[in-house]
Amino acid sequence: MSDSSKSKSPSRRQFLSGAAAAGAGAVAATAARAAGPDPLITEVQAWATATGDGVDATPYGLPIRFETDVRRRNVEWLTADTISSINFTPIHALDGTITPQGCAFERHHSGAIEMRKQDYRLMINGLVDTPLVFTYEDLERFPRENHVYFCECAANTGMEWAGAQLNGAQFTHGMIHNMEYSGVSLRTLLQEAGLGAAGDLKDKWVYVEGADASSNGRSIPMEKALDDVLVAFKANGEALRKEHGYPVRLCVPGWEGNMWVKWLRRIEVVDQPVQSREETSKYTDTLADGTSRKWTWAMDAKSVVTSPSPQSPIKHGKGPLVITGLAWSGRGAIKRVDVSKDGGKTWETARLGAPGAKMALSRFYLDTEWDGEEMLLQSRAMDETGYVQPTKTELRDVRGENSIYHNNCIQTWWVKPNGEAENVEVS
Repeated sequence: MSDSSKSKSPSRRQFLSGAAAAGAGAVAATAARAAGPDPLITEVQAWATATGDGVDATPYGLPIRFETDVRRRNVEWLTADTISSINFTPIHALDGTITPQGCAFERHHSGAIEMRKQDYRLMINGLVDTPLVFTYEDLERFPRENHVYFCECAANTGMEWAGAQLNGAQFTHGMIHNMEYSGVSLRTLLQEAGLGAAGDLKDKWVYVEGADASSNGRSIPMEKALDDVLVAFKANGEALRKEHGYPVRLCVPGWEGNMWVKWLRRIEVVDQPVQSREETSKYTDTLADGTSRKWTWAMDAKSVVTSPSPQSPIKHGKGPLVITGLAWSGRGAIKRVDVSKDGGKTWETARLGAPGAKMALSRFYLDTEWDGEEMLLQSRAMDETGYVQPTKTELRDVRGENSIYHNNCIQTWWVKPNGEAENVEVS
């Protein structure tokens, strides 16, 4: 990191004093205010002259109508039908790290199904002492855990392998969410069924399967299954949404989202991987020579500037500017994020909103000054293992351009003098 160049962040005093004189935009705004009193301050407004809604008007709170643009979006041409498609998280419009369930991305292989808690069943079978079937109420009686984890589709940023394609952080990096999950550890349920019949657990696997029509199933090595995998039935304190696997889903922290099986119906202990469709012809990394890598489960360290970005342009003109974004790693906590304004020539270390947590999103901020000149904005994450997020060139040197999955390259936004931004590549 010897190429880091430090710059001092503006203090609050500098922010307030500079706002009136730091650039044409700020000067114009100050002049407009000085021309006469602001009616929003000096005059009585409609909202202060009548009563508002009573509590019975909002039995379940929804975003106010002025925020209706903050929503998930899909890309129509991405798949043949929406029942097997993606709705992207509006990461450009959010702050902090927790994703509201209503904004959290969804990915389906045969559409989101509707199942009552009363009809839910979870089977554990295979190489166990006692095959068991749990109801939803059974799961609620086991010791509960709460963890904040990110879930990222392996195809997140996948369209960018061959060049800048989609113009917006929501579309390039929005196949991700970060929520507090509540549930029972998979280890607890496997122990309840008994693993004695499996003998040496070192070479054993579990095969997890969903209840939807696609029968999405994945093999998970026993070491991971007994470590931190969670059978979850709540997210952000409330029941899972239908599109997120209500009533029960699997959480596989740090590993690709396809393994986070929704509408979880079966867990089978086996002595070898099942080699399902989703771990052979799909969710494998194709290299330049046509061969494919298997078992690339973990999501490597990655980051993106969410504002300024194509969907979140600079609107206030020159002066103080907060550059912000998200960073994460499937191998541990984020330790540091650097930001570049010149396409990677120089770097400044950003401020983390909170100390990094394992397998969870971290929010970073760079409090800076914008002089109205164009910028090539980038962010670069480092996790606690020392792994540093690579450039797209470095990734292509190893993987070529035939891949879809696990693209964790550094993203570039070209911020223009008018404050608008565009997805570009720099060599």
